[in-house]
Order: sequence, then structure tokens, then C-alpha cells
Amino acid sequence: MSVYKVIELVGESSIGWQEAVEDAVQRAAKTVEGINGVELVNMTAKVDNGRIVGWRANVKAAFEVR
Repeated sequence: MSVYKVIELVGESSIGWQEAVEDAVQRAAKTVEGINGVELVNMTAKVDNGRIVGWRANVKAAFEVR
């Protein structure tokens, strides 16, 4: 039987939400080994002068506890 830990992350991008998710996973993978799944929890955007200028994605990342 496996046990998994879930952590919540927020990634940011100046391009879009997909890149914000990738940012969160790539940064977490530098210190967390074995991330094997993510769940997109929330998406938000920063608006300046009527235009979207930044994207944020809240994700939950899971990895097996050994």
C-alpha cells in the first residue's frame, strides 16, 4: 500500500495558465522528488488598465512518501 503527500503550490506566468501550472511543478520538482500528479484548483489573473498582465494557477501536487 502506498501513501501520498499532497502540497499546494501557486505558479505564475506572463504568458498563460498552462505556463503557470508548469512553473509551479518545475519549481517544486527542484526540492520535491517524485511528483507524479497535479490537480488544478484555481486560476486567477492580474489585470492592469483593462488588460490581463499575469496569470496564476493554484495546484495540488502529489508525491509518494517512502
